[in-house]
Amino acid sequence: MSNIATALKIKLNWEDNGTGDACEKDVTLPATFGRDSHNSVVLNSQQVSRRHARLDIDGNQVVLIDEGSSNGVYVEGQRVKRHPVVSGASFDIRPFNFTVTFIENGHSENGRDKTQLIDAETALITIERDTINGHTPKVLPPETARELRVQWTNTVTDETASRTIRPPITIGRAEENTITLTTDPSASRRHANIKMGDEGQIIITDQGSHGGTFINDSDQPIQQPTVVTAKDTIRIGQYEFKVAWATDDNNDDEAQPPEENLTSFISDQPLTAYVDGGPTTFDPEAGLDPYLQPDLLPAAFEKPVLNMEEMHQLGVPVDQTTYLALGGGMGSFVWVDYLRNAGVDLGLITVIGAKEKPFERYQELCRHSQIPNHERLRSDSGSTPDNIWGWPGYAVREAWRDLLRFRLGHALKVTWTIFGEPTLANTYTPISDDVYRSVEAEARRIGWQHIWRFGRIIAIRKTNDGRYVVLYSQTNDKKHPLYRLVVANYIHLAVGYPGVKFLPDLQAYRETSGDFKHVVNAYEDHDHIYDHLVQHGGTVLVRGRGIVASRIIQRLYEARRQNDRIVILHLNRSPRPLGNRFGRAERQVEHHWEFQPFNWPKANWGGDLRALLEKANDSQRDELYNDWGGSTTADRADWRQIVDTGLKEHWYQIRFGRVSQVERRNEKLVTVINGYGHFNENTELLADFIIDATGLNSNIDSNPLLKDLLDLYNLERNPKGRLQVANDFEVTGMRNETESHLGRFYASGVMTLGGPYAPVFFPGRTCR
Repeated sequence: MSNIATALKIKLNWEDNGTGDACEKDVTLPATFGRDSHNSVVLNSQQVSRRHARLDIDGNQVVLIDEGSSNGVYVEGQRVKRHPVVSGASFDIRPFNFTVTFIENGHSENGRDKTQLIDAETALITIERDTINGHTPKVLPPETARELRVQWTNTVTDETASRTIRPPITIGRAEENTITLTTDPSASRRHANIKMGDEGQIIITDQGSHGGTFINDSDQPIQQPTVVTAKDTIRIGQYEFKVAWATDDNNDDEAQPPEENLTSFISDQPLTAYVDGGPTTFDPEAGLDPYLQPDLLPAAFEKPVLNMEEMHQLGVPVDQTTYLALGGGMGSFVWVDYLRNAGVDLGLITVIGAKEKPFERYQELCRHSQIPNHERLRSDSGSTPDNIWGWPGYAVREAWRDLLRFRLGHALKVTWTIFGEPTLANTYTPISDDVYRSVEAEARRIGWQHIWRFGRIIAIRKTNDGRYVVLYSQTNDKKHPLYRLVVANYIHLAVGYPGVKFLPDLQAYRETSGDFKHVVNAYEDHDHIYDHLVQHGGTVLVRGRGIVASRIIQRLYEARRQNDRIVILHLNRSPRPLGNRFGRAERQVEHHWEFQPFNWPKANWGGDLRALLEKANDSQRDELYNDWGGSTTADRADWRQIVDTGLKEHWYQIRFGRVSQVERRNEKLVTVINGYGHFNENTELLADFIIDATGLNSNIDSNPLLKDLLDLYNLERNPKGRLQVANDFEVTGMRNETESHLGRFYASGVMTLGGPYAPVFFPGRTCR
């Protein structure tokens, strides 16, 4: 301890309370925390005093000192005035939670290990054992991770494609695979995977496919992991694969596809040339279209303003419209609905998106996070995307429908909920299928089916006549991309989340192991977990404590009613004895769950808090988001009863700590966490499955389309690092005015989080 205590530098990790983004900073001791700009770590929140706390050295130890703050400093959920700090420990300056790591010669100190084993085999019995020399899992060093060049050919159509990918690589029909074989019905959803062996070999494994995986001319499918070289041909259905290390110069000839089958998106070729999707940050389960990287754009699109004459010389079909909605989801639908209700002619509107129905991707995300059509969403009666007036709301419609069906008891219950919420009754939330049906009906009424067209958005540029041009791709009967351009006076951009967010340790495990079955994100299709648990029982480790985590725990409880040998371990980074405060209001906390009817205070939708946010400057908005934000779940009596019962019967257990490692050992997933305490003990949690319920990735830099716009036009960012918009959602940096046209560009959704309107995103924490 003494050597570490004398280290003058520490690393601090915490999350932005408004967005959930990870923050990190190296500071030299002594380090101060507070609202004042002179502090080492500036915390913009009304709950934080101007000089709130200090980390300092006292003798041979690091101590955390409360500097006379109003709201205190907390360690392990207890308010402290002065407390020793070890490497890996956490503390709270609400609403922020910090983790401390000592920096000394490039590494941090480890303390005495304490291992705690929990799994279904022990049937709720907790066993603790000391391991002075704890197990050190084998992890592939990042520097040894190499890229593979994969070339594949469709033997039926002679189409050839290639990609350079870091293993592990998954192959199959399901969208979540690294390489998706959508046109081959003989391929299984998860057919095979390719990974690197301990000695650097390329190893392919069949994932229990129906059609089998074959090597070279063999007519016998592989039965076990098989080493392949650049000279081998892997056969899956109607596809043949060649795999080689991308850095192996002697394999270049074998790894490259035949020259006559290669076409590329370069300036001297027409845009209709075939292009492979290439590396993107798109995650299929997140609901976004895969965008091509900007370096694949034609030369004409390298400039911020595109000449109209030059555009017509590209040899690509050009359409024109007045109002163009990009995304095709709920954000696009609401914008188009307003236009149609304002009297805009159908022929002046165009929508580009990947899903035919505007709610389709949202519905998929809800289903994956265990919200089927008969369950309710975390939204209120008046939030009606199909009805801009909000009346009649979902509650009135549901009660009226029940009356017509003579279900008087349920009709009265719904009516009582509306008049008694939130103090005398649970807050009303609509049935998800009611939302989908109402949106579908309104879409038909406004003619959505006539203005929507399938397309994957590639790039957006200003034109020299005061408008905008969008490059997008469609697919022909042979599954080849066909490129088109559309010119518009007004654009509304609402493309949703860039992808699924994985905790770093879980992402590292999936990348090194290729195991997408036992470690999943809540927004991925993971019904196989519940099917397995019902049949065999087991232990599930749930990460996160927002609305999605609560829904996952409820689904596990429902499975447990069919098999009582199901154990739930709920892992959080730190205790939460108190809720966030804003003014005189404070959120209720029970069993470290923070309750709030919706993901933001209800007044953010149309009350005084919305007006307050619109009037605020950037610094004030940052503070408001920090005070209003954080992971919460709905205060529902039935769900709270589930948690109470689980804690009393010990099949639901809560753990705290910072995860340092996840590995697979003896058919179990082992999560190593640095817990609390003076000895900085390590704990090992054993589980059969891990579900990451921490949400979706909202970082706009993860979306190549948005990143391209930000960089090319030097667009402003708001205090939370998202796209800066005016109070009417205009992206002023994209304004395009000439004598002939006055172009306007608007954006909404999670890409504008941190701006004038807090509840900008529809999925994520709004599902329940």
